[in-house]
Amino acid sequence: MKLTDKIYIAGHRGMVGGAIKRRLETLGYTNIITRTSAELDLRVQADVNAFFAEEQPDYVFLAAAKVGGIHANNTYRAEFLYDNLIMESNIIHASWQNNVTKLMFLGSSCIYPKLAPQPLKESSLLTGPLEYTNEPYAIAKIAGIKLCEAYRDQYGCNFISVMPTNLYGVGDNYHPENSHVLPALIRKFHEAKEAGKPAVTIWGTGTPKREFLFADDLADACVYLMLHYDGKELVNIGTGEDLTIRELAETVKEVVCFEGSLEFDTSMPDGTPRKLMDVSKLHGLGWQHSTGLKEGIVAAYADYLKKRQSYFNVV
Repeated sequence: MKLTDKIYIAGHRGMVGGAIKRRLETLGYTNIITRTSAELDLRVQADVNAFFAEEQPDYVFLAAAKVGGIHANNTYRAEFLYDNLIMESNIIHASWQNNVTKLMFLGSSCIYPKLAPQPLKESSLLTGPLEYTNEPYAIAKIAGIKLCEAYRDQYGCNFISVMPTNLYGVGDNYHPENSHVLPALIRKFHEAKEAGKPAVTIWGTGTPKREFLFADDLADACVYLMLHYDGKELVNIGTGEDLTIRELAETVKEVVCFEGSLEFDTSMPDGTPRKLMDVSKLHGLGWQHSTGLKEGIVAAYADYLKKRQSYFNVV
């Protein structure tokens, strides 16, 4: 991938796509092409085909997706399945039709069975039932992996798939109902601190364990693998370290400087008991994360404060 090659980032305004764009620009790539959803609806095949025919990108990072936390996944099940299926299908097919040199498809750790052995190995894919609350999203992502494999097998396309763990960082979504757990906690603790509340309520028991990767570390891994990996098999991207939701909440509480207590609403779902990625393959390829969790949360909180001022009109 030369510095002047034309690189299309699908989903560049999302947290992941934005981080990939920043990483490429930092490395000196000068021919990055993007489109907002208003400019190009990735669900419309004819529009996607016309865009690829006109732009003829050399490389594609497929980071566009409809995403959200447990509540959003479980509430908008049809949209999470349909929108993600149609977007990835359109882009992968158009990439083949227009002779894209290489495509990277970004999946999610939720593709693995709910009770798969921990840590989650790439070989665990399709070995058991999925977690019900995010099953539609997971099925869409599994379909994307298999599409990449099918186009590789039938047409010889260099389409690769990577599976990020839970992500957070600059450009995250802080919607009170549709965000993921870490940004949701940042907002909860900040608003509780501002309101002088004595406690913050956390969904579930606090016992599930999760792994978190800073989005800019993910972007670095994606660019690294685009340059150094051409295999058919998917690659997990994570830290190889996890902690309980209670421990995560305590860390966010410390960063935000909230002085109240934690309460756990056990009537709400926990989701998968544990999701830790086996990253031995990634480490064997020569990449490891560099941002510690607390360091990353500090950066994410600073980003939230900027967003809050801009979008929530709070000084």
